[in-house]
Amino acid sequence: MENHENDPLFVGTSPAIQSVLAKISRVARTDSTVLITGETGTGKELVARAIHKQSKRADQPFVSVNCAVLPVTLIASELFGHEKGAFTGAEQRRLGRFELANGGTIFLDEIGELPLETQVMLLRVLQERTIERVGGGQQIFVDVRVLAATNRDLQACITGGTFRSDLFYRLNVFPISVPPLRERKEDIPALLHHFVDRCAIHGKRIRTVDPATLPALESYHWPGNIRELQNIVERSLILCDGGTFSVDVAWLTGAAPHNGGGSLPERVMGYEKEIIEGALKESKGKVAGPTGASKLLGIPSTTLESRIKILRINKNRFK
Repeated sequence: MENHENDPLFVGTSPAIQSVLAKISRVARTDSTVLITGETGTGKELVARAIHKQSKRADQPFVSVNCAVLPVTLIASELFGHEKGAFTGAEQRRLGRFELANGGTIFLDEIGELPLETQVMLLRVLQERTIERVGGGQQIFVDVRVLAATNRDLQACITGGTFRSDLFYRLNVFPISVPPLRERKEDIPALLHHFVDRCAIHGKRIRTVDPATLPALESYHWPGNIRELQNIVERSLILCDGGTFSVDVAWLTGAAPHNGGGSLPERVMGYEKEIIEGALKESKGKVAGPTGASKLLGIPSTTLESRIKILRINKNRFK
């Protein structure tokens, strides 16, 4: 199996991550379409890159596309290209991401964000392996392996009418679910040492870890997963003095999700509040934009603002 020592996702020996590694090893040797699911910050793109690196296409392009950040009016052009004069501003022919990935792999991140009309076009590509540039009539064959990822429940999206069931079944040939950090807490010590070594800055040399640090990290539920752990380690390294590494427990928004008292809706809302507060802490109180909490959580900023209001969260205290 290929060495992934530089990828934090693959640090650790927990059964959860070993299962993911085994699936990567098996599916990488094929050309099957893979649907990677998991919460934000779990490392879904790292799974996609590992599949590509272990495949027969490893020497060909790996093109990553974040479907959530593409302007709705330009998604088709970005994915499939356009001809000169196809629309205002199209001054020359432009190749889309599928043509740029020809012979290699295209990774469609946040696939659940694609509008329905683009889903129809993508379905045709998966069925026929051909694309048509915007403003053109020529069918262009593309030899591209498709990997897709989402943190959404696509079955719920299908029920809600925002995702096509036929596209889901085309994508879900080989599913890989990336576990959240709270389901692989035995890997936290190894991840901590990995990030300390990787993120060491200003010439600081860490020799020991404060005894209270690991229990605090292991009791936290990590709504931002590996990405949140990496950020907290880097922040701690900036602030720590001497050779002992420690984490300010005030940065952790609380212990594991509440398991006691209260009705199910109350417990769910309590957990939701903790997750949102964790994302707001990571984004320094910013809701919208590429570094905002809505991006970290994979939901529209308007939806997040509504939940913040309902849950009575003071987002200003995180700024």
